[in-house]
Amino acid sequence: MAELLVLYYSAGGSVKRMAELVASGIERVPGAAARVRTVPKIGSEKVIPEEGTPYAELRDLEECAGLALGSPTRFGNMAAPLKHFLDGTALLWQRGTLAGKPACVFTSTASLHGGQETTLVSMMLPLLHHGMLVMGLPYTLAELNATRTGGTPYGASHFAGVADDQPITDAERSLCIAQGKRLAEVAMKLAGR
Repeated sequence: MAELLVLYYSAGGSVKRMAELVASGIERVPGAAARVRTVPKIGSEKVIPEEGTPYAELRDLEECAGLALGSPTRFGNMAAPLKHFLDGTALLWQRGTLAGKPACVFTSTASLHGGQETTLVSMMLPLLHHGMLVMGLPYTLAELNATRTGGTPYGASHFAGVADDQPITDAERSLCIAQGKRLAEVAMKLAGR
């Protein structure tokens, strides 16, 4: 079984819901499984929560066959807790642990023009430095041309609204699932399965 890591930070819940959808896309590929992890807020104790998504450890990155990385936007950039976690992966970078593994990114914004694409690109940068094979979403997915909220060729996205009260649309849901499925399919091909 090839395990793919879905690693995210979510403040209001939208990115968590997207992570679950990406994971469901991964699970649709025979031989692939999703390992869902989150990161704590900066300044909070890193204790494994009694319920909910466990916190990520470097071991999760070492063991994964691919990575889906998700964050809300913070001024057109990834959220600090996710950046903080990634900043602690220098040892993996030195070892080349993630080199050649497939990766993708997803995000949620409070405003429609709140930096979805720049946030996705900001998450790609450390993945490229790690030597990962970063993938987007192809325009062969009809939802990319039909959505009026989230969805970009850089990765799945969602317009959550200022109060984080906008539900994930059908198009956004389809794109999240398609992204997880695509990641798993590529990981399986790279593993020769």
